[in-house]
Amino acid sequence: MIRIEPRTAPGRLMTLGVPVLSAVIALALAAIPLALAGADITLAYAEMVKGVFGSVFAFSEMLTRATPLMFTGLAAALAFRAKLWNIGAEGQLYLGAMAAVAIGAGAVDIPGIFLIPLIIILGAAAGAAGMAVPALLKTRFGADEVVTTLLLNFIILIFVQMMLEGALKDPMSLGWPQSAPVLDQGMLPQLMPRMRVHSGLILALVLAGIAQFMLARSVWGFRLRAVGENAAAARHAGIGVNRSLFGVAILSGGLAGLAGVSEVAGLKGYLTADLSPGFGYTGIVVAMLAGLSPVGVVISALFIASVFVGADSMSRAMGVSSYLADLVVSMSLLCVLIGGFVARYRITRSTPTVGAA
Repeated sequence: MIRIEPRTAPGRLMTLGVPVLSAVIALALAAIPLALAGADITLAYAEMVKGVFGSVFAFSEMLTRATPLMFTGLAAALAFRAKLWNIGAEGQLYLGAMAAVAIGAGAVDIPGIFLIPLIIILGAAAGAAGMAVPALLKTRFGADEVVTTLLLNFIILIFVQMMLEGALKDPMSLGWPQSAPVLDQGMLPQLMPRMRVHSGLILALVLAGIAQFMLARSVWGFRLRAVGENAAAARHAGIGVNRSLFGVAILSGGLAGLAGVSEVAGLKGYLTADLSPGFGYTGIVVAMLAGLSPVGVVISALFIASVFVGADSMSRAMGVSSYLADLVVSMSLLCVLIGGFVARYRITRSTPTVGAA
C-alpha cells in the first residue's frame, strides 16, 4: 500500500535545492518547444545568456526588469507567510503608481529631497489602502481574500482608466490616455549614466534585507510565522491573529504599491493603463520560487527577469517566439510546487499486516 507521510524536518539542502532544481528543470523542459520550433538549443540558450550578460546595457535592463518583481515578490512572500493569499498586487501596484503621479506631477512643487520621499510614502500608502479592504473583510467577516483581492484588481484598473481619461489626463498627450509626467525633481535617481536602472533597485534590496531580518530575528516575525503555521494555536497562545493578519496585509499592499512608484517615478515618468505587463501576478511566482524567503525573492526576481530579457534577445536573434519566457516562468512555478510537495512529504510503501479481528 502506498502512503504519503509528512517529513519530520526537511533538510536545509532540500529546502534550498528545490527552487534551484526547479529552475534548472524548467529550462530543460523549455528545450522541447525550442527543438520543435527548429531552433538550435545550445545557440538559443547562448543567445539568452548573451542577452542578459553580453553588455552593461543588457545587464542593466535585467536589473530594471527585476526591480518591480522584487517589490511584488516581497509583497506576496510576506503575506503568504501568514497564509494570507494576496492575489491583488497588480491592482495595488497601479494604486501606488496613481498616487505617485497625482502628487509628483505638480500637485506640490518642492525640492526633490522632500518630493521623492513624499512620493514613496504616499505610493506605499495607496497600495496599502488597496489591501486594507480585503484584509478587513477577511478579519471581520471571514471573506475569502483570494476572491476579494483578485476581483479588486479589475475594479482598480477600470478606476485607473477612468482617471487617465479625467482628472489625471495629460492635456498635452494629444488625446492619448496617459497622465501628466512626474516633475524632474520627483524622479528617482539613475544608478548608471544613460541606463534605465534606477535607485528603486536599492530601495528593493534594502527592504528585502530588512524583511529577512525581521522575519528571522524579531518578535513580529515570530508571530507572523506562528500565525502562518497554525492560526488556532497562535490565538490560544495569546497572539492577536486578526491584528497580525491586518498588519501584514498593510505591509504587503505597501510593497506592491512601491512597485508602481518605481515604474512611474523611476522608469517611465508617467502612468498609462498598460504600465504593468503582469508584475503583480509574476510576483507570486517569484515568491513561490523563493520559498517565501525575502532574500530568496531577490535571487528569484533576478532569475525571472533574466529569463524575460534573455528570451526577448533570443527572439530577435533567432526568430523564436518571446512567449518562451512565459513558458519557462510557468514551468518554474509548476516545478517548484511539485518540489515543495516532495520536500514536505515522502511516499512510502508498506505491506498491510493481517491480524486477528
